[in-house]
Amino acid sequence: MRKTLTFALVHFHVALLVGWALTGSLVVGGALALVEPACNTVAYYLHERAWMRWSGPAGGSDDAARAV
Repeated sequence: MRKTLTFALVHFHVALLVGWALTGSLVVGGALALVEPACNTVAYYLHERAWMRWSGPAGGSDDAARAV
């Protein structure tokens, strides 16, 4: 759990700094750092659902693993 929390802090700071660098606004950078992980969470959920639907009975295995 510690590793997850430290990664979340790193992710937050990267998003903050990138937003700040691109806009010059610390407020906008902070807003991006808060909104972006929420959007990524929804995108990940949708990606997983699509992956399970299109991968068929094999479940979550990808093509590279099947080829070996």
